[in-house]
Amino acid sequence: MYGQLPATEFDALGCRTRLVVTDQRRLDRATRLLRDELRAIDETCSRFRADSELSLLHGRTPISALLAEAVSVALRAARLTDGDLDPTVGQAMTHIGYDRDFAEIPANGPTARIRVAPVPGWRCIRLRDRMLDIPAGVHLDLGATAKALAVDRAVRRLGAALDCGVLVAVGGDLAVTGPAPGNGWSIRVQDTPDGTGGPQQTVSIRSGGLATSSTAARRWVRGERVLHHILDPRTGVPAHSRWRTVSVAADNCVDANIAATTALIRSTAAPEWLRRGGLPARFVDTTGQIRTTPGWPA
Repeated sequence: MYGQLPATEFDALGCRTRLVVTDQRRLDRATRLLRDELRAIDETCSRFRADSELSLLHGRTPISALLAEAVSVALRAARLTDGDLDPTVGQAMTHIGYDRDFAEIPANGPTARIRVAPVPGWRCIRLRDRMLDIPAGVHLDLGATAKALAVDRAVRRLGAALDCGVLVAVGGDLAVTGPAPGNGWSIRVQDTPDGTGGPQQTVSIRSGGLATSSTAARRWVRGERVLHHILDPRTGVPAHSRWRTVSVAADNCVDANIAATTALIRSTAAPEWLRRGGLPARFVDTTGQIRTTPGWPA
């Protein structure tokens, strides 16, 4: 996908991570900087680590600058989407069985009782500077935006430190910075996590971010019920969507991620919503049919 450009891959934040640079001499330093940035996000924002700052939150407490940024990004996402992307889904995630790293969740299991109830709602969270106030019993899940934030922070850091083009991709979230290769960064947009099935397309970008959200990834079965990680805050259970995959391009990875994930939740209303927002997007429905918004390449 990236031709002969210097690149490396490793696992981080529960996803396959890819780093590509346009100068071989910068790859080792870029890798160290990227690993440092992703480690900081994991130690701060993971709900799967008992020692993370997020896991240790309770009541009204001062928090680190990094966690304050991550919570601020999550609250902004909730505000922009009228609560469709809500960080108070933490307890609901646990109820459906997503209570550990996805690799540790059995793909199949016996029928489980799923609790259907609205999540507490993002408006109950108070953040002033670095003072966070969370009501008792409310658990945050920053996974919807923290990974994209990590990508944006990483490309900013690498862009400031290295005199070359950089691409960082963590799972379905990516961003680029610096001088692009001659024909731009070639990105394969695919419908399945392993790229073995479903419609694929290669697009080219020169700046900004691109995010793909999918109900075909991070899914598991309990009895006859198929579960996935994109929750509808109104019900606290996996969203029923016309789309199985949505890809969106934006000025940065966070905005692309917010749009792509929200589009899955908004289902049939999503294409018009993204069209009004001027965001190029590609939708794959549950039958494999493709729809795009203006600006997405044919």
